Amino acid sequence: MDRYSRQMLFPPVGQAGQDKIGTKQVLVIGAGALGSALCEMLVRSGIKSLTIVDRDYVEFSNLQRQQLYTEQDAKERLPKAEAARQRLELLNSHVRIEAIVTDATPEVMEPMVMEADLILDATDNFETRMVINDLSQKHRTPWVYGACVGSTGMCLAILPGRTPCLNCLLRSVPLQGLTCDTGGIISPAVQMAAAHQMAEALKILVEDYEAVREGLVFFDLWKNDYHQFKTRKMKMDSCLSCGIHPQYPFLERDNVTKTAVLCGRDTVQVRPPRKMRLDFVTLSRQLIQGGYQVDGNAFLLSVQGDDGMRMVLFQDGRALIHETKDVREAKSLYHRILG
Repeated sequence: MDRYSRQMLFPPVGQAGQDKIGTKQVLVIGAGALGSALCEMLVRSGIKSLTIVDRDYVEFSNLQRQQLYTEQDAKERLPKAEAARQRLELLNSHVRIEAIVTDATPEVMEPMVMEADLILDATDNFETRMVINDLSQKHRTPWVYGACVGSTGMCLAILPGRTPCLNCLLRSVPLQGLTCDTGGIISPAVQMAAAHQMAEALKILVEDYEAVREGLVFFDLWKNDYHQFKTRKMKMDSCLSCGIHPQYPFLERDNVTKTAVLCGRDTVQVRPPRKMRLDFVTLSRQLIQGGYQVDGNAFLLSVQGDDGMRMVLFQDGRALIHETKDVREAKSLYHRILG
């Protein structure tokens, strides 16, 4: 097909590789800066299907680096996964795209991982990454880790049974320092990290496993630094995620919190202990009667109180409590609204 002709002219892809790409299902966790860049490249490459999982919605501060979104998306506060789906379907109508607006918990992700040929990490927290890592090992699904902050970024491809997993590396590589906090971020760092991730993704999609980078790459675009860390010897037989007797510790309920302070924002996410589906019509009426300002769409409700409190509620009962990093305060506000 002419659409993919330039990609197929690249010998490591060719017709055979393109045929394989066209059969693959990819799961992207996170639809922020990295996620939006990765999703666009995946859809343009001609994969069979794409599943996008993200818990957040589009804000104006995202537009500096999150390439799929528009000012209109921010005005409407569209969930990122849904806004991404709408844009991506305009880019390639042949790719089946599923947008899932929820938190990436083990229960949510496991059925998707079982169906996926590849997982791409575009999250902003290590709790979710460690869950991805354990699910990847449990179901033998390759995944590509990526992170960026400031002018720096990292990328690591993980092939179950062949390479060390993320849990192995935590003892030797300072991965946990990569968070999107007050250091901010510049868009070239996003694009560089996404480019590294997508390159490894293409190798896996065409099943050229020998070409997959065996190691973690780190760069700092501002300081002109570029390093690769060899990781082959870091694989441990005793690792609880990928060792001889795996236990997948990060899939245990005790290791998954019900609250999370969102990266780089005065915002706490509160997740209900059980599944629910909110009736937005009834809830909106009750909140308005209680003196709250309520706005929203089919996917979320924005609730504003006279005390400056602002909460965004999603249909699954999840909430984003803005203007605080205090988990206890966030829980109190959540229970004030939903009981």
